Amino acid sequence: MVASLLALLEDRAEAVTHLAVAFDHPIRSFRNDLFAGYKSDEGVPPELREQFGPVEQAVSALGVTVWSMDRWEADDALGTAAVRFADQVGQVRIMTPDKDLGQVVRGQRIVQVDRIRGAVLDEAAVRERRGVGPESIPDLLALVGDSADGIPGLPGWGERSTAAVLARWGHIDAIPDDPEAWQVKVRGAARLAEVLAAGREQARLYRTLATLVTDVPLAQDLDDLRWRGVDPSAWTTWCAAAGAPRSLRERGLRYARA
Repeated sequence: MVASLLALLEDRAEAVTHLAVAFDHPIRSFRNDLFAGYKSDEGVPPELREQFGPVEQAVSALGVTVWSMDRWEADDALGTAAVRFADQVGQVRIMTPDKDLGQVVRGQRIVQVDRIRGAVLDEAAVRERRGVGPESIPDLLALVGDSADGIPGLPGWGERSTAAVLARWGHIDAIPDDPEAWQVKVRGAARLAEVLAAGREQARLYRTLATLVTDVPLAQDLDDLRWRGVDPSAWTTWCAAAGAPRSLRERGLRYARA
């Protein structure tokens, strides 16, 4: 994580000006109160759990704003910041391709960046990859499910059939009960309609789970997120405590604040 963040700061193509990193700490949120099966920190190895705090300290030492979330999730913080600051900067770049964050993508003003694949997902790319626009991403995840978050979805609703139906109707509530009225050809439409009729309320709950909160009370304004360089004292202290190799320490110190 720390090395990846350093690589981002070193990337001249990204030319980072403002930056924040959000963490799930703990891996629980208000969504666990809504649905018992939602992701939690159960089963997280103790040795991994012990790394949460030190990683946040490392990010802070690098001069980056840290959002350590408890009631809300890290993705809620990212979604809130994207929406809040979109009109104050040339472009907001969300450095993750996670499906749920596709819902806040807006034109080319708010985009997702998949650094592993070297891809930038603007609104057109989200539609091409997911088959629906940003406004329908929570509905898509509700019907298909999202194993990473513990959202089971509805039986039989696969990505292709769901995308085809939502591309026409937009949201779960707008999908007609009668599959003959769907106006799209979907294999097994009659069965899917039965499943939806029986599970529409459950699907609405799943959609709530998949919908990002975009008004999290983050304390920072845009200028607080300006990256001014690495805090040399904090970074050196963290590297010593973590037993970090000299090469990592020196990489960070190249960007020390004046």
